[in-house]
Amino acid sequence: MIDHDRVQQAVRMFLEAIGEDPDREGLRETPQRVARMCDEILKGMDVDPAQVIKVLQSEDHDEIVLVKNIPFHSLCEHHLLPFVGVAHVAYIPEGSRVTGISKLARVVDVHSRKLQLQERLTTAVAETIMDALRPRA
Repeated sequence: MIDHDRVQQAVRMFLEAIGEDPDREGLRETPQRVARMCDEILKGMDVDPAQVIKVLQSEDHDEIVLVKNIPFHSLCEHHLLPFVGVAHVAYIPEGSRVTGISKLARVVDVHSRKLQLQERLTTAVAETIMDALRPRA
């Protein structure tokens, strides 16, 4: 849960530290805007990605399931700067354990909406899918 008051205080302190006047016209509402932005950009922090995959029992499948060009955006935890990209997610089901294609995109979304590193994002998405579906590959 994001503490809006503390985010707003921190943004005011940051603006002052770089020589800005947080009370000037263009910056007066900036601390509140940044706190609201954090709710949107970092909403994955309060979501368990394993809960977004619903395992479906279907007839046996042994062909690759692939979703390409899943857009994502995140914040680099080292510099608090945004990074964006597209993810491609694929797995080969084991037996009848599958999930809806939209759930694969949702896993990417949840993992990307927290302070992140590109390399960890890749690993986290793969681990979530492997744990939930136990696919062949």
